Amino acid sequence: MITSGKIQTAQRVVVYGTEGVGKTLFASKFPDPVFIDTEGGTRRYDVKRLPEPHTWEVLASDIKYVLDNPACCKTLVIDTVDWAEKLCVQYILTRGKRDSIEDFGYGKGYVYLYDEFEKLLRTLDEVIRKGINVVLCAHAQMRKFEQPHEFGAYDRWEMKLLKQVAPMVKEWADMVLFANFETLIIKDNNGKAKAQGNKRVMFTSHHSCWDAKNREGLADKLDLDFKEIAHIFEDTKTAAVDNAPKADDVPFTFEDKAEEKPVEDKGYMDKLRELMAKNKVTDFEITKVVSKKGYFPEDMKIEDYPKEFTEGVLIGAWEQVYKEVEVLRSTAF
Repeated sequence: MITSGKIQTAQRVVVYGTEGVGKTLFASKFPDPVFIDTEGGTRRYDVKRLPEPHTWEVLASDIKYVLDNPACCKTLVIDTVDWAEKLCVQYILTRGKRDSIEDFGYGKGYVYLYDEFEKLLRTLDEVIRKGINVVLCAHAQMRKFEQPHEFGAYDRWEMKLLKQVAPMVKEWADMVLFANFETLIIKDNNGKAKAQGNKRVMFTSHHSCWDAKNREGLADKLDLDFKEIAHIFEDTKTAAVDNAPKADDVPFTFEDKAEEKPVEDKGYMDKLRELMAKNKVTDFEITKVVSKKGYFPEDMKIEDYPKEFTEGVLIGAWEQVYKEVEVLRSTAF
């Protein structure tokens, strides 16, 4: 059935910026927020908080509490997502009994990190479906950036996240806001240039020097004040479902205990990913082919396929699978 018209939903917002610019204060102005404070940055603010997550499992438990009790808030704030990333890395190392993410070898550790963080974002999508806004705060860092096929390089601001995680977070968000102090260059009587100014602003559109985006037609630069974007959240409705919280501390799948599915068991996924990368095959193409053959539903993620199917069919009969992908490509729009 075809429908039309604007659908007002809860918002996925990422706010990142320089140290001390006021990310936490800004996030505290969102509708009825509750904070998951991963680094203790809300101690000086009068805000609602869930238990401070010292582990990835506790972070999962905090989010699950919100899912079970959607009337507890209208906005869930994770402050900050880069510290949450550190919890994720430690979780992977503990499960895999490794000292470093590099110890898994051949980039496997970063594959596990990507998969685990993707579970977090999928879980936050469940929060969104409950009618609750999600705000992720992050620190910013400056990196040297060089465009392909161009000469020279320049500095640009990016989220302080690993390269496996940052693009995923940006793609997930409806709105990415870069907060910074506005710097004014003035000249003194001797003609010497000086930088001054402490006005806090946020940038809402992509620039060569920072990442930002919005889907609401906002001005490229605004004051770092929630009033500037408050109209976007006026029609957002929060679901009022009264479910008792569950006591189990579980990972983001909310299904499997860590000891029942150790990280090492996912090694076969690396083989599949290598084959996919070699032939530039996407997840979308694999799920299309698999559903077309009647094995599993199209909306089922590749990581959720049974190990026996992945090893025996996708890997063991890759040539036939790839032929089906080529057929799919030839019939695409």
